[in-house]
Amino acid sequence: MTPDAAPARPVRHGGPAAAIVRLHRAVFGALERATAGWFIGLAARFGFASVLALYYLNSGWQKLGDGPLGLFNPSLGAYASILPPIMDRYGGDVAAIPLFPWQIIVYLGTWAELALPVLIVIGLFSRIAALGMIAFVIVQSYVDIAFHGLEGRFVGAMFDRFPDAIIYDQRLMWVLLLALIVVNGPGKLSLDHVLGRRYRD
Repeated sequence: MTPDAAPARPVRHGGPAAAIVRLHRAVFGALERATAGWFIGLAARFGFASVLALYYLNSGWQKLGDGPLGLFNPSLGAYASILPPIMDRYGGDVAAIPLFPWQIIVYLGTWAELALPVLIVIGLFSRIAALGMIAFVIVQSYVDIAFHGLEGRFVGAMFDRFPDAIIYDQRLMWVLLLALIVVNGPGKLSLDHVLGRRYRD
């Protein structure tokens, strides 16, 4: 060794802090590897199915008109729910409401409320469906505030100490759940994954 060379530092492997770090890495590294590719998407879809799917399907079903062609003839309640100011403008007369864009909006809103939850739950076109549901939740929240009189503690605020507001607490969690599907996909236990493998092979 030359006089100018610095002595090598001893490598330390021991100590309780190092053991805790190694244990942490081992446990959570194994957990991450075991759940990679399937858990986040499946968990988000399960959460959506258990909390929101039936809520939206029931809401969409109530917007259908009578009879077998009710899917193409939304109820009066559909117009009142989706377009309250337009209903007021035309005095509640659905026949007087222009087809474009207002009736088209009601048709699309009703169909989306029925189709998007099903697509998310079964994992088909999941990312697009989840994006559509995020847009639906945002529009729904706007309509609730602007036209259905939701205000005050029901709207809430971000970063306050109350976790029970409808808009800034509940629906923010809904959007976060859906965003997990948009970002991570539906996971391996989905029709999207099956179709993706088929078209890759």
